Amino acid sequence: MWLLGVARQHRLVLPVWRRAVHRAAGVHDPEDSRPRRSSRPPDRTSSGAQLKPEGRGEEAERSGGQRRAWRSEAESERRTNASSRVSPELRKLLLEDSPADPGRPARQRPAPSSRAESFEVVYGVAPCLLALSQGRRTARRLYVKDGEASHRASVVKVCEEARRQGVAVQRVGRRDLDKMSSGGVHQGVCLQAGPLSFLAEGEEAGGRHDATPLWLVLDRIQDPMNLGAILRSAYFLGVDRVASSVRHSCPLSPVVSKASSGVMEVLGVYGYHDLGGLVRAKAARGWQVVGTVGAVAEGAGIPGVPVTPCGDFRMTGPTLLLMGGEGDGLSPELLALCRTLLTVPAGRETVSGVDSLNVSVATGILLHSLLASRRVGRVTPEH
Repeated sequence: MWLLGVARQHRLVLPVWRRAVHRAAGVHDPEDSRPRRSSRPPDRTSSGAQLKPEGRGEEAERSGGQRRAWRSEAESERRTNASSRVSPELRKLLLEDSPADPGRPARQRPAPSSRAESFEVVYGVAPCLLALSQGRRTARRLYVKDGEASHRASVVKVCEEARRQGVAVQRVGRRDLDKMSSGGVHQGVCLQAGPLSFLAEGEEAGGRHDATPLWLVLDRIQDPMNLGAILRSAYFLGVDRVASSVRHSCPLSPVVSKASSGVMEVLGVYGYHDLGGLVRAKAARGWQVVGTVGAVAEGAGIPGVPVTPCGDFRMTGPTLLLMGGEGDGLSPELLALCRTLLTVPAGRETVSGVDSLNVSVATGILLHSLLASRRVGRVTPEH
C-alpha cells in the first residue's frame, strides 16, 4: 500500500515539475496544448441535462481565433522571460560580442582575404611602420589590437602613418592578430600588404655607394631568424649591398622582416641564381674575394689560401665577404674562388661542438672588423 501511494504521488508531481522547467527555459511543453479538465462541474439544467452550445458558427470561430492569439502572446512572453534569465556568464559573453553602445558599429572580424594570394601579413611595430613609410610594398589594411594597447605611442605612430598613406585601419581582437601572425610577436599591429622579393641585377635598392664598397654575399642561409639578424647588422654597420643565393635560401618573409626589426623593408637584397658567376665577374675586375672558416685548425680552408684572424685583415679595395649557410658553410664552388679566408678567433679553449659562432653573430663581427679597417684606411696618410 505504501509503495503504491508513493508511485501515485510521483505520477502527480512529475508532470507539474516538468511543465515548470519548460516554462522557465522558454520551451514549448506538449502538455500545455492538451485539453485540461476543469474542476468546475458542467452547467446543467434543473432537470440535470447538460447544456450544449447552440452552434459552432461565427462566434465559435471568433473565440477559437482569440485563443490562438492568446497562446501566441503567451509563448512570446515565455521566450522573453527566458532570455532575461540568462546566466551572468553567458550575458557577459553576449555583451563582449556586441557593441558597447547602440551607436557604435559591431567590431568586424578580419576577412579570410588577409591570407589571400599576392598578400601577406607583416607584423610588429617596426616592420609595419617601415613597410608603410618606405613604400616598397602595396599596403592594403592595418589591423590594430583593440583596447589599451592601441593607445601606446608606438602603435599610434603606426596608425598615423597608415592614415597618411591612405591605408584603412581596423581594430580587432588579440586572437585575430595571433592568427594572422601565426603566433608571432605582433606587438598589437599587423599589416596586410604585398610581398617583397629579391631584387634583380640592374634594379636600384636605394642604398649607399662607397668608393671602396663592401658587398655581403650570403650562400644558402636558410634560417629566417639568422637572415633577419644578418640584414640588421649589415644595414647598421654600413654594408653597400647584400647578395643572396635564390636556391636553397630563405625567402624574404614576414618572419625575416620581424627578425631584422624592419630593416628588410629598407635594405634591398639582391637575388642570384648563380653566385659563382657574380664572384668571378667581380674578381676579374679586381675585387678582393674573402671567405670565412669556423676556426684555425689543421686542414682548415683550402691549400694555398691563407687563413687570417679578422682583426689582422685590412680592406685595400672593393671587397666581397662570403658567408656560408648554417650547416655546411660555403659551397665548394665559392670556397675555391676565395683568395683570403677569415676567422673569428676564440677567446678561450673551447670544447668540441662549440668551437664556432652562429652565422649571424659571426657575420656581425666580421663586418665590423672589415668596415673599421676601411675607415682607418681613409684617415691614415700614405707614405
